[in-house]
Amino acid sequence: MPRVVLLGSSPGPDAASGQSTPSAALTLPALPGCPTVIGKLHGQLASLDPAPVTIARSGDAPAYRGFPGRLVETSDLAGDLRAVADAVEHATENLLILPANSLIHDELIYQITKSKRGALALITKEPREEDENGDTIVPDVPIDEAEPEIGDRTLEGLPVRVRASKSRVISVGSAYHAVTRPNSVLLGPLHLHHKHAVTLAEAARELADMAHLLGPEDDLLQLLVLGLVRRGVSVGTRGRRDLFFRRLNNREQADEAVAEMSTFNEDKARLNNAVKGADGFFTTYFVSTYSRFIARWAARRGLTPNQVTLISIALGVAAAACFATGARPGMVAGGILIYFAFVFDCVDGQVARYARKFGVLGAWLDATFDRFKEYVVFAGLAVGAAVSGVGDVWTLALAALGMQSIKHLLDFSFGAANRRKPPSPLPSVSLAVSADTDLRAALEQRKIARSGGIRGLLKMWSKAGRNRAVHWARKMIVFPIGERFAAIAIVSAFFDARVTFLTLIIWGGIATAYSLTGRLMRSLA
Repeated sequence: MPRVVLLGSSPGPDAASGQSTPSAALTLPALPGCPTVIGKLHGQLASLDPAPVTIARSGDAPAYRGFPGRLVETSDLAGDLRAVADAVEHATENLLILPANSLIHDELIYQITKSKRGALALITKEPREEDENGDTIVPDVPIDEAEPEIGDRTLEGLPVRVRASKSRVISVGSAYHAVTRPNSVLLGPLHLHHKHAVTLAEAARELADMAHLLGPEDDLLQLLVLGLVRRGVSVGTRGRRDLFFRRLNNREQADEAVAEMSTFNEDKARLNNAVKGADGFFTTYFVSTYSRFIARWAARRGLTPNQVTLISIALGVAAAACFATGARPGMVAGGILIYFAFVFDCVDGQVARYARKFGVLGAWLDATFDRFKEYVVFAGLAVGAAVSGVGDVWTLALAALGMQSIKHLLDFSFGAANRRKPPSPLPSVSLAVSADTDLRAALEQRKIARSGGIRGLLKMWSKAGRNRAVHWARKMIVFPIGERFAAIAIVSAFFDARVTFLTLIIWGGIATAYSLTGRLMRSLA
């Protein structure tokens, strides 16, 4: 579980003008129980950290007393930064840092804290300027020639001093640190792996020593990300998407935010998030379009993921028994049953993610019995071939089984080895340097160095995946479990076991060759 740090007096335009109300004093009468903002947030975070650290200015501190956890009182921005450093320096758990005046969906907290990125921040980008025809206005000066600036534009009450790409924060500014063409703001929640805690503490203390160069409008959380980025930490980004987040500084903002939040369907977002985003073509279009609703129905009736797994196993065994008859009706019935066995194989994971019921036993059962269902179906097909007079196809069955086992071995062994591979380091730049010119130049040199040889070929192949047809072709060629079960169901229903096994062997061989080539190239890159 992450360690939670709440920023109770995060600087900003409203705070600088003295108009900000401590979030604990803001009530939300439209919500059940009429909670305060900070009270609601404590309730949401209790399962993550029942005793969070709250950092607040002395004048605001009384509003935060009486809540669980530890309250640290500060007097200025330098004190805020040093308090953050003290709170995170010795963390042995991951960190969740967010403003105490946050109104946020539970599902968004869950998604952010479950991220596998070493650092992840919630951002929003400035809308692109458009002309009267609706076309995006392209700046006259290319970004490579643009000069760093200290932006004075604001978005959602925060200074636009962040440059973000599609997946990562490139540069962050302040009243002292200039950014080349800023386009975003950091909204609030920052999730950080504990391995970066010391780096964050060191950067926060260094920024505290130069607080006299910073402005009253500088946001504390953006300053923390500034320190991380300047020290070479890769900070990933995500948007709000179909979930809600706002910072609240006054009564008007609170009322508007609660009204806007009520228009969002959090349960729908949670259900959509229960479906894995990297599934294959068949799973995406022929299973997940409706399996999520089965998962919600099962979860609301108390079915556990393990119970759904048992249903999938039973359907798989029943499919094998039908295939073993060798008769055409049995082959058709087997094809239908193996399809629904796969449907419930998807449902068990979706139930786990929707109901948030995870366990080692469930993960082991799911992985183990996926293979069991597949191989027992192979046996059923081989028995059915002998019964129906098609002939002895056991050699083909063993070849298909061996081919699939080798592919699984390649996938799992590469995954284990790849997790041990250290990430490519990002350049770092001193916080004492104002402009981000050196940082961007170092990033460009890194990009050039990584664009040649095998790494360049892999990058080209990744770019090709942006084309929808290429994307799905790449998904299908690796012969994932959805495509394998679909191939078994369709081919066995229309043909015989021999044709089914030949299909599995040929497609499986192509998939193995493709996967092995890709694994070798990525290992050498």
